[in-house]
Amino acid sequence: MENTTSKQDLHQRYIANANKALQENVKTIDTTYRLHYHMMPPAGWMNDPNGMIYFEGHYHLFYQHDPYQSKQGPMHWGHARSKDLVHWEHLPVAIAPSEDYDKAEFGGQGCWSGSAVDNNGVLTLIYTGHVDGKTPEEVQALATSTDGVTFHKYAANPVIGDSPDAQRFGFRDPKVWKHEDNWHMVVGYGKDGLGKGLIYTSSDLLSWEYQGAAAQSDGTMGDMWECPDLFPLGEGKQHTLLISPMNIAPIKNLYLSGTFDYASCRFDKQQMGQIDYGFDFYAPQTLLDDQGRRIMIAWMNIWGATMPEQAHGWLGGMTLPRELTLAADGTVRSNPVPELSMLRGQQVSASDVALSSNEFVKINGFHGDSLEMDIVFDLAGTEATEVGIRVRSSEDGTDYTEISYSISEQKIYMDRNLGGEGDGGVSEAPLQLSSDGRLQLRLFLDRSSIELFAGEGRVAMTNRVYPRPEDIGISFFARGGDALLQTMNAWQMRSIW
Repeated sequence: MENTTSKQDLHQRYIANANKALQENVKTIDTTYRLHYHMMPPAGWMNDPNGMIYFEGHYHLFYQHDPYQSKQGPMHWGHARSKDLVHWEHLPVAIAPSEDYDKAEFGGQGCWSGSAVDNNGVLTLIYTGHVDGKTPEEVQALATSTDGVTFHKYAANPVIGDSPDAQRFGFRDPKVWKHEDNWHMVVGYGKDGLGKGLIYTSSDLLSWEYQGAAAQSDGTMGDMWECPDLFPLGEGKQHTLLISPMNIAPIKNLYLSGTFDYASCRFDKQQMGQIDYGFDFYAPQTLLDDQGRRIMIAWMNIWGATMPEQAHGWLGGMTLPRELTLAADGTVRSNPVPELSMLRGQQVSASDVALSSNEFVKINGFHGDSLEMDIVFDLAGTEATEVGIRVRSSEDGTDYTEISYSISEQKIYMDRNLGGEGDGGVSEAPLQLSSDGRLQLRLFLDRSSIELFAGEGRVAMTNRVYPRPEDIGISFFARGGDALLQTMNAWQMRSIW
């Protein structure tokens, strides 16, 4: 008992030090690129969403966090919660690296990604303890809370002490869920150049039995599957597996839809695709809420990118929450949750705007850096080869991010090569016009991000951009012929902070 008590006291001292450092760092951040209506850390570093759960009336979102600095260091779990998926309340750091299986002083990176479950009223976090060079390097551990704020690590951690094979490339990011009377865990894994999702089962969250790989790469899907998330979506045995595959650039996320058999713990893939086509979308995680919706949030950055806000004392944001649905053809659709409409402020609308070839058309009163836009182009019978919109444009038109649609290619593009600081590049996705020849786009601009949705959720595209604050111009265009902007409705978006 004395040893357990002293360990808990040690963990709480680590937590107290982390929260103290965080509060001091908040005072010195530069707010130039701070997001108005996306979840982001108060200060310091943020990456993967962790522990997403609807628990006792709140949506809880944990995340990989270094409260001491705006770069990846010893990983803690930051914590926020929301009643509406829109307004977020920052809570104290939930867990910190304090033990030999996750402690920074042992050369590791701390409390890595994982998930959360409600175990009869006890909020339970399941995470990977990672220590570089230690044997084993990655283990799975538990922490629990009865109030949803203060967490205590399980005294007998780790609950899974090693991977099935020591010669592996990663064994991390457990996602846990309950089916009937048993808990199931999918863990990211790599072996012999193949990413895999391993399955474990348990009756009590403490003793786990290895069941083999639910699914694995066919040789084209990465050599390690980070942040796997396996969940029912659709009817019967229909399930979806989200993965963040390593080393198949430029692809950084995939979904696999199919069926999962709980007797054999095997997943049968029927469809595969990207859940987001942008540069800045990684490590998506989902929760099931009290309305029966499957809600997904991802890290709105990517490893290896230039991150200008890092010099400002903070790093990272989360995507807007999106509801996932399964279409009849087995494809997974994602759309922003309707609760976001509560942030709408002043509205600007236009209709039947003629777009002459190779000219840029501005709409009076329409500009900004925090906007939601619903845009419909009528392309039936048009001679234009391309239509689109430029956002975050400078007054002289030399800096901007361009979203364009190629009618002949049936592809949507987002070009941020002239978008300001940070990395350039062009994202693209296949997108067919509707049967009546209309193209509908939904755009969410936030001060350093753009999220595009099209094709009734078939396409999502997320990118970070870092223009100058004064670059807020917006214009529409057609190329290769005239076109019609049928309708445009836009709203200024209120800050959630």
